[in-house]
Amino acid sequence: MEHELLRVKEPKKFDFMLITILGVMALTSFVAIYSAFELITSDVPSSLLLRQIMWYVISFTCMGFLIYLGNDTIYSFTKYAYWFLLGALIYLFISKHVVTRFFGYDVNLPFVVPINGATSWFQFPGLGSFQPSEFMKVVLILITAGVIDEHNSQKLFDSYESDLQLFRKVLMWAVLPLILIFLQPDTGICLIIIFSLLVMIMCSGIKPLWIVTGCVLIIVLLGGFLYLYIFNNSLLTSLFGSNSLYKLDRIKGWLDPEADILHTGNQLYTALMAMGSAGITGHGMQLNLVNIPEAQTDFIFAVIGQSFGLLGTLFVVGLCLTLDLRLLRIAVLSKVMKEKYYISGVLGMLLFQQVQNIGMIIGLLPITGITLPFISYGGSSLLSYFIAISIIMNASMKAKKLSDYVYES
Repeated sequence: MEHELLRVKEPKKFDFMLITILGVMALTSFVAIYSAFELITSDVPSSLLLRQIMWYVISFTCMGFLIYLGNDTIYSFTKYAYWFLLGALIYLFISKHVVTRFFGYDVNLPFVVPINGATSWFQFPGLGSFQPSEFMKVVLILITAGVIDEHNSQKLFDSYESDLQLFRKVLMWAVLPLILIFLQPDTGICLIIIFSLLVMIMCSGIKPLWIVTGCVLIIVLLGGFLYLYIFNNSLLTSLFGSNSLYKLDRIKGWLDPEADILHTGNQLYTALMAMGSAGITGHGMQLNLVNIPEAQTDFIFAVIGQSFGLLGTLFVVGLCLTLDLRLLRIAVLSKVMKEKYYISGVLGMLLFQQVQNIGMIIGLLPITGITLPFISYGGSSLLSYFIAISIIMNASMKAKKLSDYVYES
C-alpha cells in the first residue's frame, strides 16, 4: 500500500486540466494588469505587473513543493499554521487598537503598515507585504474539514443535538480569527470565511431544517435591513453606529449610483460607464477613457470589460466557471470525505468571491473590497489560493490513482 501511495506523485497522475486552467488565468491576469497601466496611479504600473508575474512563479513553485509533500504532511502542520496566523492577527490588533490608542494614531508596531485605514498587512523591506487573513481563510477551511470528518465518524446517530455539537466545534476555531479580522477592519474576508464554512456545514449531513431556518433568517434580516434603510434610515444609523456611515453610503451608491456620481456612486457609475461603452470587442488595451478606481485589484473585471468588451468579460466568466466545475468534479471523484468537505469549502470561497466581485461591477450587488480570484493583483491572496488548490491537486491525483487501481483490479 505504501508503494501505491508513493506512485500517486507520478507525473502522469497530475491533473493537467487544472494546471492548464491556472496557467490561462495567469496569462489573463497579466494581460488585464497590462491593460490597466494608464489607470493605475497608486504605484508604478510596470512594477505591479512584474510583481504579479513573480508571485505566480512563487505560487506555482509552492504548489510543486506541496504536491511533493502530500496532503498527510500538510494536514499535520495545519494547527501550527493556525496558531501562527492567529498570533499574527493578534499582533495586528495590538498595533491598531492598543498601541495607537495609547501612543497616537501615527504609531504602529514594527513591520505594520496601515493601508486605506485598515491594519491588515505586514510590510517586510525587500520582501513585500504579508496579509495573514488571506491564509487564515484557507487554514480555517482545512481545519473545519477535519472537524466535520472527525465529528461524523464519531457520532452514533443523526440528531439536532449532534448538529449543535458540530456547530460549537467549528465556532471554537473560527470565532476569534473572525473577530480579529473584522476589527482590522476587513469585512470582505470575514464574509468569505463565513460563507465557505456555511457551505461546508451544509454539506456535512446536518438536518435540512437547519438549512431552511438559516435561509429564512437571512431573508428576514435582509428584508428588515432594506425596510429600515428605505423607511427609517435614522434608526438604522443609530443601530449600526456612526462609524458605519460609510458602509451605508455604499448601499446608497449601489441602489442609486447616479444620485451622487462624484462620491457614493462614483465607483459603480464609472465601472458601468467603462463596460457599457465598450460594446462587443472593447476599446483596446491601455486606454484611460473612464477613470476606473482600484483598476488592478477590486475593479480588474471592469478593466477587462473596457479593453475587450463583452467577449472579454464572457471569457473571464467562462474561465471561472471552468475552474469551479473542475473542482466540483474532483470532489465527486474523491473517496475521502475530509477532502470532499475541504473542496466544498474552497469551492464556496471561490464562488462567493467570483459572484460578489463580478456582481458588484455590473451593479447587481453592493461594492465591497473583494477581489477576483487569480485575476486581480495581490501576492498574499494569490499564494493562499495556490495553497488551497495544491491540496485539491493532491486529492485529484489520489482519486485518479484509486480509479486506475480499481480498473486494473
